[in-house]
Amino acid sequence: MAHEQTKPIIIPASETAERMTHAASNFLDVLSPTMRERANLPFEGNERFRWHYIPIEMWERQGVSLKELNAKQQDAAFALMESGLSPDGYKKARAIINLETILGEIEKTDGDGRLERNPEFYFFTVFGDPTGNGAWGWRAEGHHVSLNFTVVNRELISPNPFFFGSNPAEVPDGENKGLRVLYAEEDLARQLLTSLTPYQKTIAVIEADAPSDILTRNAPKVEFDAVEGLPVETMQTHQRDLLIQVVHEYIDRLPEEIATIERRKLRESSVNDIHFAWAGGEERRMPHYYRIHGPFFFVEYDNTQNNANHIHSVWRHIEDDFGVDLLRLHYNKSDHHDHS
Repeated sequence: MAHEQTKPIIIPASETAERMTHAASNFLDVLSPTMRERANLPFEGNERFRWHYIPIEMWERQGVSLKELNAKQQDAAFALMESGLSPDGYKKARAIINLETILGEIEKTDGDGRLERNPEFYFFTVFGDPTGNGAWGWRAEGHHVSLNFTVVNRELISPNPFFFGSNPAEVPDGENKGLRVLYAEEDLARQLLTSLTPYQKTIAVIEADAPSDILTRNAPKVEFDAVEGLPVETMQTHQRDLLIQVVHEYIDRLPEEIATIERRKLRESSVNDIHFAWAGGEERRMPHYYRIHGPFFFVEYDNTQNNANHIHSVWRHIEDDFGVDLLRLHYNKSDHHDHS
């Protein structure tokens, strides 16, 4: 059964849009002409939709990397990243980047040095003109981080796709032993699962084995017609509260102004239509997967690789990834009927 899509709720986020505009402009201004040419790509075209969360050796990226930048330029790049995140979200992003060093040490100890784990292999790209009144976007991306933002009319923002991963999910030893960057995304969902009755679990658990990765991968649009799992309308009050806590964990990665909009959209949508689906083991350190299929959003989480110590998680809009709905509204208002 396909989810019936609700009419999008369009709410301005002017303050955040202005911060992004300033940060993107400043980032471009501190680059050399050659770097700026590589970092500032056209808004139109396919590159903006080409995203991924795998290492650079497996996915060639456009833009400029932290490795190429001096300290001032790196500060400007991180300021752009910070403009799209809450304080906690920014801490998570920086912690995920720092895990590359830890992961490199683990793999050298294990005799697996196939990939170069470098916390400077993160790329920044601005699409279009951030100082104009039209549509533009930006991306900050590398292994286990992919932030994709579309800004329209200096006030409307689409914050998706938004991917965070963590390898290791829990640092096994060393001075950071026990560090779990994405612990809440895992623990809250498991708490919800264990709160379910045996009958509810027969509906919520869709597979005995977890898939090896999130199923939507890096597709430019969520194509997931099968709505599986336990519907919210059949949950008890405390279970619904737990589900909303899980969803908020993803929303609260965003700046407060955008997060407030996402929470409002959640309240004003058909909450009872949300489905929670789980696959794999119930206990920690067992391979597991879950997804939350909402009326306008889609959450996927997977922890199966590296002996279930490797998390992938993503927050997406079913119809408005990369600002598709915002752009449709913008072009219609501008009588640009030649745009699809």
